[in-house]
Amino acid sequence: MEPSIYSPQRKLKLLLISPKGPLYRSRGGIFKRSLRYQPLTLTTLAALVPKSLPVEITLLDESISEIPDTIDADMIGMTVITGNAPRAYELAARFRAKGITVVLGGPHVTLLPEEATLHADSICVGYAEQSWPRLIRDLLAGDLKPLYQQDTDFHLDDPDLPFPERHLFDDKNFLTQAVFEATRSCAHNCEFCVAPSAWGRKQFQHPVEWVVNDIRQFIARTGKRKLIFVDLNLVSDIGYAKALFTALIPLRVQWFGLSTVLIAHNHELMELMARSGCKGLLLGLETVSDGSLKDAGKKFNDSVDYKTLIGDLHRLGISVQGCFVFGLDHDTIDVFDRTVELAIDAGIDLPRFSVLTPFPGTPLFQRLEQEQRIITKDWSLYDAQHVVFQPKLMSMQELEAGHEYAWKKVYRYNNIVRRLWKAKNFWPLALTANLGYRFYAHHLHQFYTCDWPIEHSSLQNTSTRNS
Repeated sequence: MEPSIYSPQRKLKLLLISPKGPLYRSRGGIFKRSLRYQPLTLTTLAALVPKSLPVEITLLDESISEIPDTIDADMIGMTVITGNAPRAYELAARFRAKGITVVLGGPHVTLLPEEATLHADSICVGYAEQSWPRLIRDLLAGDLKPLYQQDTDFHLDDPDLPFPERHLFDDKNFLTQAVFEATRSCAHNCEFCVAPSAWGRKQFQHPVEWVVNDIRQFIARTGKRKLIFVDLNLVSDIGYAKALFTALIPLRVQWFGLSTVLIAHNHELMELMARSGCKGLLLGLETVSDGSLKDAGKKFNDSVDYKTLIGDLHRLGISVQGCFVFGLDHDTIDVFDRTVELAIDAGIDLPRFSVLTPFPGTPLFQRLEQEQRIITKDWSLYDAQHVVFQPKLMSMQELEAGHEYAWKKVYRYNNIVRRLWKAKNFWPLALTANLGYRFYAHHLHQFYTCDWPIEHSSLQNTSTRNS
């Protein structure tokens, strides 16, 4: 056991870092200003440090703030996703060389603990509500363990859990600080999704009263009533969702969140969602290719007519961010145009496209590795915009070129107008968001860093015209 670093005269200096993500590989990132909402993980970890302990906490999001050359910290904790894992490991090596204790956690660490442990003094696997306070106490006592795991009886039922300490960040650096969480994980088992592999399919739920009180104290402090819920699937448990939405009505908030398309089968819940202040939903529409939904483990999407669902949501005043993924095994070269046509015809307010990414630890990664279709394990390319595997019915070059082509086509000026006109969405925010995504579409090529060139193809030529 190492001697304790606790001293009544000296506080432990703890620095929590979110390492620079894929869109911020170059200084300033893809956008001229930060369009990030404030990360919830670091503010939650800060809140979980017991107030009785002598700890001084600083938060740093590297995507909006440079890491200073001189670090005054006893311990640095970093939350790691696959796309920023190489950057986290690089920083960890730098900090450890200076004698600073480094702890790593987050989804990538949970999926690949054997890899992560090579780069840290200690790692946190799984959710940390119970294990993180133990880690801090052990560190202060000079008895830091190499591994801290999510408790087998983990839950979020405690109404006395502290609220995230959002004030530790400067709100001027983010699009919004109003980021909230009611639940974690999802009951579904989509092949490409990290959640079931990392945390299982059981949904954990904060008490509704806890969520409401968190929102109330935020409104009291800031006066702001526009919120984002980052839950993977707010309607996974219908009973809980109804209780939450009912409790939100008196708060007079406007909120945005995530849902599966299965909301289409429950008009009562949709109407309650609208009454609670829902103004926008992110829906995983995924694909227009026959057979691909079954491949992805999202066969339940087949039970929903996308145009009807989007129309119903629009009539309730709820805008739609529709997310599609390219590269599934039934996708052919025509998938890009067909997807864009659906987005325009259905009036999707904000379409979003990604490249299928086999994150390590997922069933998709395991299957593609068995089929010898994984091309690279450079985790910095696992960002949903690089092609890291061999598609089944097109070349890697066609997938990358088609992805960029779809972005540019759906965000042509005339197509922005057509979509928003169909959606009857005339809010300035909708136009601003579309113009932001148009900018993104025309700068994607700056972040393609694969070693192989994009071959000459009809899609590549088309993507540069009429944009």
